[in-house]
Amino acid sequence: MQGFQTEPKHDSYDVVIIGGAIMGSSTAWWLRQLGFTGRVLVVERDPSYEQAATTLSFSCIRQQFSTELNIRISQFGADFVQSLRQRMGGDDRVPELKIQNFGYLYLADGEDFANVLRANHAVQVAAGAGTRLLTADEIKAEFPFMMVDDLVLGSLNTRDEGYFDGSTVFDWFHRKAREAGVEYVADEVVGLDVSGGQVTGVRLKSGRMVACGTVVNASGTRGAKVAAMAGIAIPIEPRKRFNWVIQAETPLDRPLPLTIDPSGVFVREVGGGSYMAGGHADVDPAVDFDDFTMDYGLWMDKIWPYVATRIPAFEAVKVISEWAGQYDYNLLDQNAITGPHPEIGNFLFLNGFSGHGLQQSPAMGRATAELILHGGYRTLDMTEFHYGRIAEGRALVEGAII
Repeated sequence: MQGFQTEPKHDSYDVVIIGGAIMGSSTAWWLRQLGFTGRVLVVERDPSYEQAATTLSFSCIRQQFSTELNIRISQFGADFVQSLRQRMGGDDRVPELKIQNFGYLYLADGEDFANVLRANHAVQVAAGAGTRLLTADEIKAEFPFMMVDDLVLGSLNTRDEGYFDGSTVFDWFHRKAREAGVEYVADEVVGLDVSGGQVTGVRLKSGRMVACGTVVNASGTRGAKVAAMAGIAIPIEPRKRFNWVIQAETPLDRPLPLTIDPSGVFVREVGGGSYMAGGHADVDPAVDFDDFTMDYGLWMDKIWPYVATRIPAFEAVKVISEWAGQYDYNLLDQNAITGPHPEIGNFLFLNGFSGHGLQQSPAMGRATAELILHGGYRTLDMTEFHYGRIAEGRALVEGAII
């Protein structure tokens, strides 16, 4: 990606953002959008973003969460995506985007998970989401190609839920931030200087030391590594997720929601008879930051059998492409960690999104910018995601993780 400097122009910045993918770039853009005039530096170790979760994501958005705040965050995200040009000042270069509303369909094959879907549905409807609960017969009526004999209940929403062009949103966060004077440098943070309850400086791999007023940890799967540089522990680790694009010999006769099988395997519409499927191995350990090795046997051993059983038309498919990505997985509760550290007050977290970061980036960037500018939230209150619950071991479990 263009626009990276080889070194910082200054020795001191008001805000240093560690990580320049969609979370860091959203924060940088929102800072300028909300009127912040200080110096902002974004440090990104890989300016190609080749292995960033932003790049390797399924790029979908949903409101089917179990917590109201996550629903509100995605509702704002959906509005932001579909008003991107207006949000970017009416710039004609910015495309008009829409959400491809094929929706998400959660399937339950037992009463325990059916009750979870019912509880989630109540929260979602109260927040204004368009989620519907479907019996097995109703699922069959809407999707005749689907096997439902083992199912108890389904949960479906096709309003502001489906695919969106996340790469374009990211590109314009990055471009507009740079055009507003935010500096992007291709380098890696290797150390933080902490004194008097503050991060006073950021040490770069190139050898430069940069003084800072505020540090934002938006470093994805490396979030725990960066936090440790300040003596802080957070329960974040990289978890590998596998993805396939398939072509069906006989395409389905209607759009396929992102369908989450009770096995955890999922598949969704792409278009033109092609579909995306994903999942992970039954053993799901932490992996090295740079481990994107594909498990080529997983398709035949697990993913395809579940996909073809649920949708028999997928017994005849061809794999077009396959790749591995990573989640920045929050071991405590699969929810974001945001806000300031209680003892190192100028160290802000944007970590642990556990697979739903792309869709949450507009709201999370805005919230972080509000904290920096105003010392508190002016729109969505993210306090329940703050680090305090991590220190206390108090889980705020998001029960709708894929």
